[in-house]
Amino acid sequence: MTTRVFVVDDHDVIRRGIAALVAAEDDLELVGEAATVAEALAWVPRAQPQVAVLDVRLPDGNGVELCRELQSQLPELRCLMLTSFDDHDALMDAIMAGAAGFVLKGVVSEELVTAIRTAGAGESLLSPKKTEAMLAWLRREQAQADPLRELTARERQVLELIGEGLTNREIAGRMFLAEKTIKNYVSQMLAKLAMRHRSEAAVLATELRLDRDSRGKR
Repeated sequence: MTTRVFVVDDHDVIRRGIAALVAAEDDLELVGEAATVAEALAWVPRAQPQVAVLDVRLPDGNGVELCRELQSQLPELRCLMLTSFDDHDALMDAIMAGAAGFVLKGVVSEELVTAIRTAGAGESLLSPKKTEAMLAWLRREQAQADPLRELTARERQVLELIGEGLTNREIAGRMFLAEKTIKNYVSQMLAKLAMRHRSEAAVLATELRLDRDSRGKR
């Protein structure tokens, strides 16, 4: 079986090098080249490749978006994302776009050919170890983006009122709840935020409020 391959890269030397590498293999067939997203969208559907090697960064867009668009038109197409550095953001985007793999431009010729063959066979180059590392990184990023993700709506409200400097009794009056109930909310909230003192929660609430205010002024 021959695997049909299309190469998309705006750097002539790199694109032609990959094209020559593909053309030299008996079981791989080069069916086209492109240097931009526009060219790829015009020619890839006509060429009907089984594997598309896509540069992550292109002059009129990026390979991840191109991957997503091409796969919507050609569901059987397998995309290999090609980049010059180990970029976690690009890897995450590639996973979300459904790419078969993520290959660094610094890999030796044999590794790239193997990657193309693997993708052509319908297998993924995203090893469990690398995917898990990526997902762990993503979870850390999400935690930093939303430190309150585990709090209930009530606990978030209590946190905001603590940030305003209110005591448990004052918060209870504001929320029309028993003071004991507020104490329970505070304890649960501190545990979820991995905090020991109420003052830490007050600082966090203030920081979050200032962040919201600054974004609202942009």
